[in-house]
Amino acid sequence: MREVIFDTETTGLDPKTGDRMVEIGCVEMVGRVETGRSYHAYYNPERDMPSAAEAVHGLSISFLETKPRFSETADELLEFLGDAPLVAHNAGFDFGFLNAELERIGRESIAMDRMVDTVAIARKKHPGAKLSLDALCTRYGIDRSHRVKHGALLDAELLAQVYVELTGGRQIGLELAADTVEDPHAAAEKVVETVIGRRSDQPFREPRPHAASENELARHREFVEGIKDAIWAR
Repeated sequence: MREVIFDTETTGLDPKTGDRMVEIGCVEMVGRVETGRSYHAYYNPERDMPSAAEAVHGLSISFLETKPRFSETADELLEFLGDAPLVAHNAGFDFGFLNAELERIGRESIAMDRMVDTVAIARKKHPGAKLSLDALCTRYGIDRSHRVKHGALLDAELLAQVYVELTGGRQIGLELAADTVEDPHAAAEKVVETVIGRRSDQPFREPRPHAASENELARHREFVEGIKDAIWAR
C-alpha cells in the first residue's frame, strides 16, 4: 500500500485566524518501505512572520517572499499526494493548514478519512509517555542530530522512520552530516539538500506484486492435497 508521510511549517497555530502554511515536506512509502521519492516546497505566505514561529523553523519573511505562492504549485503537490493515506504527527494540525490552503484557492479539501495520526498511534502504544517527535526518535534510537530547527522535509523523513517503528519495528539511522551552518536560512536549505541528495542516491523501486500468481496457487493446492492425515481434514 502506498502512503505519504508529510509535515508542514506555518506562521502560527490556527489557519482560521489568518495563519498560513509556509513549507511542506512529503516522503513516499510503499508497504512501509521508503521508495526514494519525496516532495518539498516553500511558500510565500503573503503576510508577516511572527517571531515565535520564526524561532521554531527559522524561516523569515525575507526568505519566503521570493518563494512561489501555494496556488502556483498546488497541482504538483496534489499529484504527488495522489489518493494515498496521509501520515502526519498530530495530523489534525497539518490537515487543517493543508485544507485551508486548498479551500483558499477554491480546490477540494482532502478527506479526513485519509488521515493517519502518529500521535494517536503512539498514545495507544505508549500510554503516559512523551509523544513528541523528538521523544519518539529517542525511544526508537533514530538519529536526529541534524535537527537544529524544525524543517518539514527532515521531520517527514524522521516521522517515516518513527511510523515504521510504531507499526511493526525496524531501526533506521538517518545518517545526516553534522555540519554547522551559521545562517538559519542556509541551514534549512542545507538540511533539505542533504535529505534530497541522500534520497536521490536511492533508485526508485516500483512496488513489487505480493499476490500469488495462478501457477503458485495451483502448486500450493497440489502440495496441500498431498499432505497425508492433515489435521484440518479430520
